[in-house]
Amino acid sequence: MRLPVGSPGVRRASGLAGPRRDCACAAAGVLHLRFPSPCPPPGLRADGTMFTSTGSSGLYKAPLSKSLLLVPGALSLVLALLLPHCQKFFVYDLHAVKNDFQIWRLICGRIICLDLKDTFCSSLLIYNFRIFERRYGSRKFASFLLGAWVLSALFDFILVEAMQYSLGITVASNLPSGFLAPVFALFVPFYCSIPRVQVAQILGPLSITNKTLIYILGLQLFTSGSYIWIVAISGLISGMCYDRKMFQVHKVLCIPSWMARFFSWTVEPMFSSSEPTSEARVGMGATVDIQRQQRMEQLDRQLMLSQFAQVRRQRQQQGGMINWNRLFPPLRQRRNINYQDGRQSEQQASPPPEVSEEQVARLMEMGFSRGDALEALRASNNDLNVATNFLLQH
Repeated sequence: MRLPVGSPGVRRASGLAGPRRDCACAAAGVLHLRFPSPCPPPGLRADGTMFTSTGSSGLYKAPLSKSLLLVPGALSLVLALLLPHCQKFFVYDLHAVKNDFQIWRLICGRIICLDLKDTFCSSLLIYNFRIFERRYGSRKFASFLLGAWVLSALFDFILVEAMQYSLGITVASNLPSGFLAPVFALFVPFYCSIPRVQVAQILGPLSITNKTLIYILGLQLFTSGSYIWIVAISGLISGMCYDRKMFQVHKVLCIPSWMARFFSWTVEPMFSSSEPTSEARVGMGATVDIQRQQRMEQLDRQLMLSQFAQVRRQRQQQGGMINWNRLFPPLRQRRNINYQDGRQSEQQASPPPEVSEEQVARLMEMGFSRGDALEALRASNNDLNVATNFLLQH
């Protein structure tokens, strides 16, 4: 199908319409942003809207994240609204643990938030960090949370004792309750492995990136209480220890395979989510022109996804690597901003640019092979955002 040169789909595909592509599905902010997208991956909303740093496919393939959203949140609401007299059993009291040997408080006091603000902020962060469960798998993700949860309890004691004996500052006996330390620990892989993509420029060097709002949300949680900074610091330290595999803690504090199989048979079916539909919704613009452009963009996406599915089937039959150049012919012309002739043949396009080794290294750090990284970057004209999006989704 050939589109007219002046149509919105062609202008957008040739790089003349709108800003650069939206951030990768692993790194959008908690904000509804609309950006023209030449070929959105499956799971991206049809209207180009992204809500989280991890795409818009909901909690699909993230049963552990879903359980952490529902169960502690529901218990927190029940304790706050229906059973306030039972909150005393879920207070995170380090003095009671140390002096009265109430070890059970290390468990009860570090699972359920007694402050609804902390419940809300931590739930939003867990939802945004569900990308790590999809990338690592539920077992490895659960092992990371378990390791951070256990290590942070040790660091809580160390920080409190250091404040008291070194600086002479007596910390209150009660620290903020809830599953907070592992949430802060997830900021370590979020900072290290999620690419930073600029979304908007503010003033000079200041800009909004795809990770800005996640950090703002974490800062909101960090400042929600008097002593929550202790829990936050211990969580970050434990996250660094586990992520960097210090002292082989990842081998000691991990979920056994038999336990993972048991929970996958019993608990996972209750929290599993169905695969999001691949049908694209037609946006409702404010004017007829906007609606026409939205329909044209939807048609472009359907054509591109159909082409991609065909190439994937050929790859499965023949083996080998996907020819990304067949999927993104307009992207090779992206540097040519003054390119006006939409009917110029693909053979006349400029040769693909040199691939940046730095971007290849960043993709390889995310777990992709060098060959896939090179092909994706060449096809996307060294656009790390586009390359990351498709490598994550496929």
